[in-house]
Amino acid sequence: MAATLACLQIPTTVSSKPSSSNSQLLVVPSGSAKLNVSINLDQAIRGLKSASLPLTALTLPFILNPQDALAAGGEYGILEGRSLALVHPIVMGGLFVYTLYAGYLGWQWRRVRTIQNEINELKKQEKPAAVTPEGTPVPEPPSPLQTKIQQLSEERKELVKGQYRDKHFNAGSILLAFGVIESVGGGVNTYLRTGKLFPGPHLYAGAAITVLWAAAAALVPPMQKGNETARNLHIALNVLNVLLFIWQIPTGWDIVLKVFEFTKWP
Repeated sequence: MAATLACLQIPTTVSSKPSSSNSQLLVVPSGSAKLNVSINLDQAIRGLKSASLPLTALTLPFILNPQDALAAGGEYGILEGRSLALVHPIVMGGLFVYTLYAGYLGWQWRRVRTIQNEINELKKQEKPAAVTPEGTPVPEPPSPLQTKIQQLSEERKELVKGQYRDKHFNAGSILLAFGVIESVGGGVNTYLRTGKLFPGPHLYAGAAITVLWAAAAALVPPMQKGNETARNLHIALNVLNVLLFIWQIPTGWDIVLKVFEFTKWP
């Protein structure tokens, strides 16, 4: 635009009082020379007109204010807006509830295994049934021990029908996948909005939770082989994960309030 204005002001710099040198420059030749001067003048005017549009387009972004539509610097557009900033807390809130559900499934599957051990221990405590000299069992009412064994056996049958082993495995896989994606995505979104990360309790706890997810998942192969130590460590890691998740909620809520304060829709 500045170049266009400068070009348009060129004719006004010619002195209105022709000097001897100016009079020589303004002499219009006759014949074919006059035609060439007219053609050159028309081409110059067309060049100025055609240059004004691209020069105006180049200067347009500097005239408009991108801050009115974008949240931070404006380099990433909607990626800096409030909509995507709220995806992280919403998804992580859902994953917290899903973590509790996965823990319930895991506990039920553990119950399927441990209840069988209880039944086996109780059976070891049973006394041999009384028999007659001919070897016929003597009818007796069921003992409290036998009643307990029967109750545990019925409970185990119901637990097996729930297919908690497969449900727990699927829930853990979903939790690991979406948890890692969203924990990384939350940090990326913060960087897009602010141009930096904020080291502090929320960031450190989120990183620890992500590591615990990966470590707990790494214990699955030895758990499937019956390694009881791996199973106990798996439970301990996930309990710690839930505690960190709960502790992280207040700091996450503070960040949500800042999102509403410093960002705009969309």
